[in-house]
Amino acid sequence: MKISEDSIFWKLLLAAILIGVAAGTYGSVMKIDYVWRWNRIPQYFIYQAEEPQKIEFDGTVTGLSQSGDMTIVQLLSESNEASSIEVATVDLKVSKGDELFEGDTIGYLYTINLGPLMHGLWTTIWISAVASAFALFIGLFTGLARVSNNYTINGLASVYIECIRGTPLLVQIFIAYFFLGTVFDLSRNVCGIGALALFAGAYTAEIVRSGIQAIHKGQMEAARSLGLSLPQAMIDIILPQALKRILPPLSGQYISLVKDSSLVSVIAITDLTKSGREIITSTFATFEVWLVVAAMYLIITSVLSQLVYYMERRLSISD
Repeated sequence: MKISEDSIFWKLLLAAILIGVAAGTYGSVMKIDYVWRWNRIPQYFIYQAEEPQKIEFDGTVTGLSQSGDMTIVQLLSESNEASSIEVATVDLKVSKGDELFEGDTIGYLYTINLGPLMHGLWTTIWISAVASAFALFIGLFTGLARVSNNYTINGLASVYIECIRGTPLLVQIFIAYFFLGTVFDLSRNVCGIGALALFAGAYTAEIVRSGIQAIHKGQMEAARSLGLSLPQAMIDIILPQALKRILPPLSGQYISLVKDSSLVSVIAITDLTKSGREIITSTFATFEVWLVVAAMYLIITSVLSQLVYYMERRLSISD
């Protein structure tokens, strides 16, 4: 009973704290002299585009056939070539027998398009995914180099890690774009992904190194005594055990990479952050846009966190 009462007490305390924070935030917002424009935000997720349908030749309307909300306009050119154009019935601007000239608008066609926030979200996701894949590859081999007994390989890996970890990511992105991009004629997407991959790869290397060194040396000695080569022992024995230990910090690094990807907006990559800035310039809805952008980043990282949590539970089954 006591355990149950204690549990209820702490849950009520948590709820009281959250309510207090929400009330304090609401009170602070109310004191700001700001006009909220939430009604302007939905159109930047998805919107209905109006596309004028124009005739590309001089001709005559020979017939109209309606199908639901759409009307098919049948046309006959001066050279007796028949064609048809589909338009929305409510915006039909011609009648049967009308003579039209090239460029005349027959009506409009409405399509549902994704807004800049969705395009920016997609750019953020694919850039983060590609950079994470390269970072994992770089980090794995650099981490193995860090535990190598070869002085040259170990030294090169150490220099790379110290240089990358010792300089800000923003500076690295600038160097990748303005220097390397100019010298080797690389696109901004390649420069942005490369900078993110090298940055995350350095941290991944140290995570991999620590995971490998956490495995008792007797594991490697036992594997070698059974006739396995060093690469075989590392791949079949050491790395699978190290994976369980490095998964939490490794996942944290790549979740952080999603947030760090917002810095590629400084080199004109239209990711989620840059899309938000462009929307603000046209709507002046500063608070609304940044709150929405923050929520979208939170959704991505939360989904990744749950995925990692599921992987941890699956791996723990074999323990």
